[in-house]
Amino acid sequence: MTAPRDLLTSLQCPIPIRDYPTVLLAHGGGGSLTQMLIERMFVQAFDNPTLEMLHDAAVMDVNGARLAFSTDSFVISPLFFPGGDIGSLAVHGTVNDLAMAGARPLGLSSALILEEGLPMEDLWRIVQSMQAAAAEVGVPIITGDTKVVDKGKGDGAFINTTGIGLIPDGIRISPTRAQPGDVALINGPIADHGIAIMSVREGLEFETTIESDSAPLHDLVAALLGAVGDGVHVLRDPTRGGVASALNEIAQKARVGIRLDEKAIPIREQVRAACEILGFDPLYVANEGKCIAIVAASAAETALEVMRGHPLGRDAAIIGRVVEEHPGRVFLRSRIGGLRVVDMLSGEQLPRIC
Repeated sequence: MTAPRDLLTSLQCPIPIRDYPTVLLAHGGGGSLTQMLIERMFVQAFDNPTLEMLHDAAVMDVNGARLAFSTDSFVISPLFFPGGDIGSLAVHGTVNDLAMAGARPLGLSSALILEEGLPMEDLWRIVQSMQAAAAEVGVPIITGDTKVVDKGKGDGAFINTTGIGLIPDGIRISPTRAQPGDVALINGPIADHGIAIMSVREGLEFETTIESDSAPLHDLVAALLGAVGDGVHVLRDPTRGGVASALNEIAQKARVGIRLDEKAIPIREQVRAACEILGFDPLYVANEGKCIAIVAASAAETALEVMRGHPLGRDAAIIGRVVEEHPGRVFLRSRIGGLRVVDMLSGEQLPRIC
């Protein structure tokens, strides 16, 4: 008897296992392999309209209210780094995912997977840091879970945080809303977080300490939405895979082109120098306190002014525009005037950055 075609299809793994018979670190790096894993494995398996949006947070209508719902896991090494630690990072990361949907955070959950042998002093530092970060945002940690794994199987501590937030009326933020003529902004220098992690992990010393940019962006986003409203079309925090991968995801989802101006992209000189020494492209290095905003051209100057008026946006800049040409692709105008393709991150540039 011949099995129905749809049954055969459902039994086939959509990922080409001949090319990738095992999971690679790059599958979690935020680049092209991550995208393939999500779209061809998870989206196909869990198929539903809310998931298919592939936004930083799912948006749900509940009795007339629009709620944002997001979850994230943090497996960073080391647990403590210049500018933050895994505790504050876990809070900031989920708060920022909610903010990228335009939501005000209402509550968080915290699930900790602890490795046997983790010093209680370190755990207390992490818990206190989480509470301080949550208090700064004004969002309570209202539920959670704790598990302990055998020594050697947990790398100290892993944290999962889940958050729920409320989206104000009239706000419609979606990666599909990017349209030709829109302007792309970022609230400050890129690549700080990834280079801060690398410097500690590898024992690298620079003339000045490079600190992570980990920070909660909900207040900045609220100010932006208050001033521009529906003129904000897309928000995205460029974490894993950096600015390049985030913009490629937007371009592909909206079927538009995006052109960047290299001279306009803010990068601290010490970070630029570190990237040159290490052979990294800062466009692919992770950030934890940065927000890409794609806004209507008529709202661009107002959006820039609002960002620069906020403590987390003093160095905000217009970095590019959305165009009709080359839909689904990102191009960069270099400092010397050339035009090059900025593709998705193809491998794992810097592992374990969040």
